[in-house]
Amino acid sequence: MIPITLEHVRAALALPDFDVDAARLHMAPEGRRMVPAPPASAKPAGVLILLYPGGAGLRFVLTRRPESLRQHSGQISFPGGRQDRADATLADTALRETCEELGLCDPSIALLGSLTPLYVPPTNFLVYSVVGYLPSLPPLQPNPLEVAEIIHVDLSSLLDPAVQQREPWTFAGGTFDIPFYAFAGHKVWGATAIMLAELEMRLRAAVEA
Repeated sequence: MIPITLEHVRAALALPDFDVDAARLHMAPEGRRMVPAPPASAKPAGVLILLYPGGAGLRFVLTRRPESLRQHSGQISFPGGRQDRADATLADTALRETCEELGLCDPSIALLGSLTPLYVPPTNFLVYSVVGYLPSLPPLQPNPLEVAEIIHVDLSSLLDPAVQQREPWTFAGGTFDIPFYAFAGHKVWGATAIMLAELEMRLRAAVEA
């Protein structure tokens, strides 16, 4: 795989005329439709896609939620959460939540840009994905109430077709064809996979340019 550099990431986030819906749909669950205009009641949230050097290029951080949580138990996600009134921006939300969840409260995290906001109908959240970078990752101190496991993923693996898989899953009274990314024995699906799909397709375009 081609190592992904910071230059690739910056170019990917700045792509003009990028078809966001087409990028997201290839990892959206069967029957899911992108909602172009979220309702006024949508709750803003911010997540951090934290990049750092590792392996042959860059890596990013995912977390697995504890099974004890009432919502999204056991799911894989980026550190982040709902915007607080004290948060001046959604980037502030993403950084605050990362500090609370991972014990990473580093003001030197460089913000490279963001993905397109994603409306998640089941939870009525409008999620802003902020991409940040640290030249080295310090030891993390996950909050056990919010994080059961930290997962480190090579960014270049997003471009590996082998990590993109599909399975029929049965839930909510039906069986659905669910796409997911397979990372280190984990299945990353739903909103997190859709956000990663946008990042993946942006990186593909930047690397091939």
